[in-house]
Amino acid sequence: MKTSAGKTSASKAAGRSSGRGAANPATRAARKPSPAVYRRRRLFAGGALLLVVGLTAGGVATVSGTLADKTQQTSSTGGGTPQPSGGQTAAAPSVSPSATPSASPTCDQKLVTVTAGTNKTSYAPEEKPLLTLKVSNGGKLPCKVNIGTSQMEFLVTSGSDRIFSSKDCQASGDDLVKTIAPGKSETANFPWPRNRSVQGCEEVRDAAGAGYYVFIAKLGPKVSPPAVFQLS
Repeated sequence: MKTSAGKTSASKAAGRSSGRGAANPATRAARKPSPAVYRRRRLFAGGALLLVVGLTAGGVATVSGTLADKTQQTSSTGGGTPQPSGGQTAAAPSVSPSATPSASPTCDQKLVTVTAGTNKTSYAPEEKPLLTLKVSNGGKLPCKVNIGTSQMEFLVTSGSDRIFSSKDCQASGDDLVKTIAPGKSETANFPWPRNRSVQGCEEVRDAAGAGYYVFIAKLGPKVSPPAVFQLS
């Protein structure tokens, strides 16, 4: 009896052992997830979707609320022209334009002219011509003019020959500013000793001979028309 029982126990153990060996890994992999697993997965995916949708909607609501707050602040504090209470429109303050000071009139220097003249038109051999430079104001306003020796030049020519210039031997010049009234003039006289001169004030022994000469007066950039005279 013990022997039979021992065989029977051994056969059952072998059967259980062979049954567990038949459930190999390939068989486990082929099994489908249970419906409970599917439900848990769907619930998790749905919750994540709702979370994303909720965050997105919340962001839109936050942005919309912020824009609405800014719009209300703009309309209440700043944007438009403030209106007084009571429905009355405030009158704009009147601004009177400031008077522009008119510039004081100044003289027209173009109307200041220079002319050349001599006290005679013909001179005897012993006579010295008196050369005159005249500055006139032809405008309607007083003009300040520098009539100093720094601006003056008495120039004598004969044809293309440069005979004499008061600048040749002038060591230095002085400024003399005078106000010339409208229609008035200032004159400067220079007695010419009928000598010749060259630039640098070198000595020239030859004197001006008989003939016709031209005197031109200069005052700064202004040049007079020529004045013709004769030496005998």
